Amino acid sequence: MAGFNKVVTSYEEAMAGLTDDMTIIAGGFGLCGIPEGLIAQIKKMGVKGLTIVSNNCGVDGFGLGILLEDRQIKKMVSSYVGENAEFEKQLMSGELEVELTPQGTLAERMRAGGAGIPGFYTATGYGTPVAEGKEVREFNGRKYILEEGIVGDFAIVKAWKADRLGNCIYRDTAMNFNPMAATAGKITVLEVEEIVEPGELKPTEIHTPGIFIDRVIQGTFEKRIERRVTRPAGGN
Repeated sequence: MAGFNKVVTSYEEAMAGLTDDMTIIAGGFGLCGIPEGLIAQIKKMGVKGLTIVSNNCGVDGFGLGILLEDRQIKKMVSSYVGENAEFEKQLMSGELEVELTPQGTLAERMRAGGAGIPGFYTATGYGTPVAEGKEVREFNGRKYILEEGIVGDFAIVKAWKADRLGNCIYRDTAMNFNPMAATAGKITVLEVEEIVEPGELKPTEIHTPGIFIDRVIQGTFEKRIERRVTRPAGGN
């Protein structure tokens, strides 16, 4: 990479430096807005003992779910895990450690990590198993639990467009956790549908400034539907 040009041309270069036992923060929600090519590269590398921080773990055979096939994930920090039979199997057998975190709390933990905030108090989860082992404080008569910010060794995120400096735009609901994840990696890798020249993106439209991005790669995406729901022809 020359100067401020953050574009890389291979997935090997995009994920260079990833090793066993690292923590990866991954953007995406279900199969929406996931960095498919970067996930495939992690599988190809065969790294083990990973902690993955993501809303969920994809589905069987797609998304982060492919990393379960070779037992590459040691721990998941996530909100929702109900679409993956292999995930359930490994959880029930004790092979996979899972830290369930409320969705808003997970997003704030990423944001806090990216902002250099070590922790914050939230009422969400107080009085439930989520609060077990966590510090509790009372503010104005209400109980709150302490949640810690999250910083990953890597963050992998997906955007619609980016320029060569790493400034990027997310598209509609594919934004989801990606902006928070992008700020919270020691190394943040951005996979995009289109790369443009600096100045082509309007400054007012940029969602994540390039200061947070270390590497940019252009990928192709399958864009699966996570769960297709239909009704009989002629139904109301």
